[in-house]
Amino acid sequence: MCGIVGYVGKKSVVDILTDGLEQLEYRGYDSSGIAVMCKDDIKVYKAVGKLKNLREELKGHENEFASSTMGIGHIRWATHGAPTVLNAHPHTCNCGNLVIVHNGIIENYKELKENLIKLGCIFRSETDTEVVAHLVARKYSQCNDLTEAVRLASKDIEGAYALCVMHNDCKQKLVITKRNAPLVVGVGLNEFYAASDVPAIIKHTNKAVYLSDNQIATLTPEKMELIDGDGNKIEPKAEILPWEPVALSKMGYKHFMLKEIHEQPDVIRNILVGRLHAPDENVVLDEVKLTKETLKNLNRIQIIACGTSLHAAMIGKYLIESFCGIAVDVEASSEYIYRKTVTDEHTLVIGVSQSGETADTLTAIKQSKAKGSHILIITNRPDSAMAREADSLIPVSAGIEVSVAATKSYVAQLMAFYLLALYMAEIKESMAVSDLTSLKAELMILPQKIEQILAHKDDIQRVAKCYANTKDFIYIARGINYPTALEGALKLKEISYINATGYPAGELKHGPIAMLDETMPVLSILMNGSVYEKLLSNSEEAKARNARMIALTNSKDEKLNDLFENIIRVPDVQELFSPIIAMIPLQLIAYYIAEFLGKDVDQPRNLAKSVTVE
Repeated sequence: MCGIVGYVGKKSVVDILTDGLEQLEYRGYDSSGIAVMCKDDIKVYKAVGKLKNLREELKGHENEFASSTMGIGHIRWATHGAPTVLNAHPHTCNCGNLVIVHNGIIENYKELKENLIKLGCIFRSETDTEVVAHLVARKYSQCNDLTEAVRLASKDIEGAYALCVMHNDCKQKLVITKRNAPLVVGVGLNEFYAASDVPAIIKHTNKAVYLSDNQIATLTPEKMELIDGDGNKIEPKAEILPWEPVALSKMGYKHFMLKEIHEQPDVIRNILVGRLHAPDENVVLDEVKLTKETLKNLNRIQIIACGTSLHAAMIGKYLIESFCGIAVDVEASSEYIYRKTVTDEHTLVIGVSQSGETADTLTAIKQSKAKGSHILIITNRPDSAMAREADSLIPVSAGIEVSVAATKSYVAQLMAFYLLALYMAEIKESMAVSDLTSLKAELMILPQKIEQILAHKDDIQRVAKCYANTKDFIYIARGINYPTALEGALKLKEISYINATGYPAGELKHGPIAMLDETMPVLSILMNGSVYEKLLSNSEEAKARNARMIALTNSKDEKLNDLFENIIRVPDVQELFSPIIAMIPLQLIAYYIAEFLGKDVDQPRNLAKSVTVE
């Protein structure tokens, strides 16, 4: 949540800051602001709402910042205090000499605020961030060194933060630090960038230094100096960034979400490259360090995730238990971290996160690692904080996902679980070789089947528009596709704001069936396999209550025409792979309904791409 951009160098800074913030819009925000080192002092410009409002605010002030070459910027997603200009970042100390932007949450801000008020500090906002501005300013007044002031202040702060600080006394110096929140330094020629995420800087440089927790970087046009929390000097290690600016283009699509849905066949091909060469060859996962002995000694597996990643984890549980016969628990990270951690060295803990920075999941991983568990991370960001905690790693290689609603990253996570389950089954020898070969052959042709669906997306669009004005929506499924129902419902509610809910179909009669009438659409994920007949029976029960029935199916059964108001047919597929095939139409239904309603598809209200606070 929220986004930081900073720059110090020789170029005009305002365009760099506003463009960088625009590249971070996918993270979700409700206000924005920048602070610029002008000729005489720091100027702060802020606005509520979208970045266009900040750009309007900047008009007429060009003479103030025309020659400015250092500044910091921020987009805010409200946590403490409503989205107002006063609460928007950047924040200043009382005298206005020090300015700061912050991502994260200061857990002890109330105690710090009380002490600072006693010392004479006057607070203007409702935020926890303003506490840090006053705190660093007090430390600076004692030591007269901005880097040392940030280091001393960070020792008093509890919680998660990424900070970027400027002071009027230091005309060409940015000081940044982080703890449990992402922050990267872009390295250029006589210039440095600071950002919460790579998209903000990728068009300027492909060279970056990732800060570790409690490290403090001092940036000037000429150099970067790095120290740890105790003040010891560290030699910065630059890495080459994996993305190109073209990844941030819509490439002719109306929205990033539609583009990313269409990228999914290639995402699957990309994740298979180097990992599965042929059906009769073993899966290759070079960064997974699970041996036969390790698997033999496992008592259980725990998968920890949030949101869409949690739904992928639920399918992962089904696959691993089916292929390997090992008991798997799946738990929401936000629940896991607030109870006793009972993992040990005989537990494999799998963390799943698109960003690799999800605060709850990162905390859960650290708790399990402290108990001696083997940590395996599935993420789209092999450069993330979570990946750096991993004993084993599966990068899903989906490329940058700009739209807040996850599409291609979800399918990539599913692919990671298919490969992992097959890999473990091969090591354990828990499945017949002929069965493994058949599954791998089917896995390799999934991209073509998705392309068949995308080639007929107009049919899905027509179905979606039939239900665009509904207030509620129910998705039902059984077995391996119950999580698909949950994810389909999540996609719809995320971007259309329709109250959509996923249920195991057998649970309808245990309460939810009371909601069914002629106004309620019920989408049945009716895929051929072990639960087809049972789900068909559940669909008939819903139809008997006059619900508006929709089938998503790979069945050619003609009798479905009498039961369902609309039918979306997809290519035939083995039941185990049906979650991937079924998900594509569900993503498109959500997209087309939201588009028809005129919603902000890529940046839905109240949501953030990377949830970096607990």
